[in-house]
Parts: sequence; structure tokens; C-alpha cells
Amino acid sequence: MPIVHTSVEGEQTIEDILDTIGDQHARDVLAAISREPRSAKELADECDLSLPTIYRRLEVLESNDLVVERTAVSGDGNHYNIYECNFDSTVIQLEDDEYKVRIYRRENLPDRFTQLWDDLGKD
Repeated sequence: MPIVHTSVEGEQTIEDILDTIGDQHARDVLAAISREPRSAKELADECDLSLPTIYRRLEVLESNDLVVERTAVSGDGNHYNIYECNFDSTVIQLEDDEYKVRIYRRENLPDRFTQLWDDLGKD
């Protein structure tokens, strides 16, 4: 899968991203789900944090588009939410007295094709 980069856009501000990744608990959650998607309960156990703390961090991470929530089905047919990292890496750069944050994401091939097609139509 190709890696693409996007600048911080929309309602996200550089301050929001820096505040989010500046929080140790948020970084612990990101580190855990960067290895594989996990449920909130699994994250609480692995990070040695309470469930309310995990849910607060997941909410902030989701609001900054750093985490996505998906539904998983267990062997007994029950549904539960899992969380996974929504990026591969982040680069924070200071250039001309201005901070720039780039978030590198993996896109699947159909999304990449759609983006290329849309870009061609803009010319």
C-alpha cells in the first residue's frame, strides 16, 4: 500500500495534535494499537489504566483522526468495538518560525485510484 501524507486540515489544529500526542496515556494507547487493533478492555489491561481513562484518550484520539473504531465479532457471535491506529507516522517540523505537522497514512488501492482520478479532473 502506498504511503501518502496530509497536512493537518479542517478542525484539527497543530496545537490539538501536539497536545494529544504530548499526553503519555494517549501515546501508550497509540503504541498498543499500532501493533494490532485492541478493545478498550484490552487497552486498559495492557496500559494499566482505568476504562474511563482509556475511553477519554480514545475520544480525543478519534477527534483528531488518529484512531478509528471498528466493530468486531467474537467467536460466540457477540459484537464489540476495537480501535486501531489511523496513521503510520507523524512528522513535526519547524520551518520559518512555523510548526508544520504531517500525518502519514496508508491508503488502500481503490481510495488511491479515486484520489488520482479526482486530481486528474482538476487540471
